[in-house]
Amino acid sequence: MIKKYYLLSPGPTPIPETVLSVAAEPIIHHRTPEFSKIFMEVSEGLKYVFQTKEEVYILSASGTGAMEAAVINTLSPGDKVITINGGKFGERWANICRAYGLETHEITIPWGEDFTNEQLAEEIKKNPGVKAIFTTISETSTGAIFDVKGFGEVVAETQAILVVDGISGLGATPCPMDEWKIDVMVTGSQKSFMIPPGLAYIALSPKAWKMVESSKLPKFYFDIKEYKKNLEKQTTPWTPAVSLIIQQKKALDIIKNLGLENLLKHHQILGEATRAGVKAIGLELLAKRPGNILTAVKTPQGVDGNKLVKIMQSKYMAYISNAQDPHKGEFFRIAHLGYMGGFDIITALSALEMTLMDLGYNHFPLGASVAAAEKILREGMQ
Repeated sequence: MIKKYYLLSPGPTPIPETVLSVAAEPIIHHRTPEFSKIFMEVSEGLKYVFQTKEEVYILSASGTGAMEAAVINTLSPGDKVITINGGKFGERWANICRAYGLETHEITIPWGEDFTNEQLAEEIKKNPGVKAIFTTISETSTGAIFDVKGFGEVVAETQAILVVDGISGLGATPCPMDEWKIDVMVTGSQKSFMIPPGLAYIALSPKAWKMVESSKLPKFYFDIKEYKKNLEKQTTPWTPAVSLIIQQKKALDIIKNLGLENLLKHHQILGEATRAGVKAIGLELLAKRPGNILTAVKTPQGVDGNKLVKIMQSKYMAYISNAQDPHKGEFFRIAHLGYMGGFDIITALSALEMTLMDLGYNHFPLGASVAAAEKILREGMQ
């Protein structure tokens, strides 16, 4: 039997064929009016997805590069910060902050648990003089989303800035930067932006720019002042990833034609269908507050979670993601992010059912998850 590859991971995600094709076009020089026109169209398109009037800066890096840029451009040695660690990427904020000598108060919560704005307010009271709060909108390692709107309301009443990792969440779950009082927003290209890995994006509020002026942490390649100065000239300080930016232009055209509201609704339908499907076969979600980016599912008792992921990938070519250390095998992650449709969810659930049966877990009628998902998908397509 011919095996077809199905990419169902939370990043990189599938890419539209029309976006893939533009990367095969002849390369153009980046210091030309031709490229500047495309570059500025991408910059404006990113503002649309960020839902901000502020400039969005394009870095040639993974999303972690934008996270590092957020830290080094706003803070100074010894500054006090709060980081919210509900998984691998919340943990990453703390690691970056410590690497630059910041006094880091890391709030660690169990993977999949929630953290409220009331709890954040208490932590800020207990840590006077805090300069920045770092969080995620969507914790990619758990599928959980956080109350960034509530966080914004709390932090706006202080001198601190709110810095948000929107790497997997932006474009897939509501997170309007200006309306929610987010001071620094970062994201990456390989999620709902529907292009390959390699670009990272960052935007800063006026409150954050005031901190940029006094920041004393070392910086060179990610010096945001250089990006600002060069954007005014419709270019970048360093050689940009030309083909990726051209691909992003094409993908942003798709997003704008669909409309951001419709894109968010699309992700909501896929998320609801996936959750309904796994629940229909007796499986349990990890996240107390699951998002529409990916669904983290607890491995059922008696099933080897590592084998489950391997069989889905090797036998059924359905490339979901395992849990990350230290929870590998305890749960698995099915993405419904970016250029995915309803039938990608059907494929994922069908492969999951067959894999579970291969592993001796057959406490459900074959097709139960697919039927539950189909009901939601059909209603969503009306």
